[in-house]
Amino acid sequence: MAILVCGGAGFIGSHFVEFLLEQGEAVVVVDNLATGHRASLPEGPFYQLSLADKASLAEIFREHDIEAVVHFAAFSLVGESMDQPLKYFENNVCATNALLQVMIEAGCDKLIFSSTAAVYGEAGEALIRETDPTRPTNAYGESKLMMEKIIDWAARSSDLRYIALRYFNVAGASAGGRIGEDHRPETHLIPLAIKAALNDQPIKLFGDDYPTPDGTCIRDYIHVQDLVAAHYLALNALRDGAASDTFNLGYGRGYSVRQILEAVEAVAKRPLRIVRAPRRAGDPARLVASADKIKQALGWKPRHDDLNDIILSAYRWFEANPKGYPHD
Repeated sequence: MAILVCGGAGFIGSHFVEFLLEQGEAVVVVDNLATGHRASLPEGPFYQLSLADKASLAEIFREHDIEAVVHFAAFSLVGESMDQPLKYFENNVCATNALLQVMIEAGCDKLIFSSTAAVYGEAGEALIRETDPTRPTNAYGESKLMMEKIIDWAARSSDLRYIALRYFNVAGASAGGRIGEDHRPETHLIPLAIKAALNDQPIKLFGDDYPTPDGTCIRDYIHVQDLVAAHYLALNALRDGAASDTFNLGYGRGYSVRQILEAVEAVAKRPLRIVRAPRRAGDPARLVASADKIKQALGWKPRHDDLNDIILSAYRWFEANPKGYPHD
């Protein structure tokens, strides 16, 4: 039996594929390569297709005896989602609906879903818990919340069991340095700051008038290796008969944009040229997780919960791969 990783050529998906293979798991990857990179994956079963292609997806289930699905496939740019919301609902929501139909028809009853802290919206000062209200402030977060709800309704009416993992800000690179973060265009703060430092380019600071101590947005940053380890715990929990559930993934510590830029300067040993810019639509002021639930329920123990560790691993990857992956 095999694990189907949807969106497995993306930043997080490719790290999870590597992790699964290290555990001796059989892995099949589906990715349309709209944002992922074939070069991030080792040799193995790979299918370039959209999840909306139900006929091709059903054939993959038949051919590979899929035991469980890990679903990373989605558009994820907050700014773009505000400009093109229908693109996000079509790609993220409709494709998930098609995937669920194929899973249920194939008798595949285990799903790990890649969700996001963006489902919470403006969360205030306290650490965010899974029971807090979900009020997205951008279309990306709304699409992910809709995906969560569709999955839950599908589970209520079938044998499907799922675990939804709500990520906070993911960064870093693999320990061996083979894979890292290469989005095109890049919108994530840490890789943007590292690229600016390596290339002596300016970096934009979007908004310095938020209701935070230094006026810039605060986020909880999690190392990608800790994130994928949590996915494997979730997968094994479903294998052991766990009920459907939802968990946050973060470290419970918030860093402002200015603090991240200072941390990148310290790793790069050079100053950044920071350019002030207006706020981006849809950006909440503060998102910081409580991850107590997943620690207690699944025994998750972060091993890389140090900001310098996150930034240094990413910095080394960009130093070694200044142009990212080869163009697919």
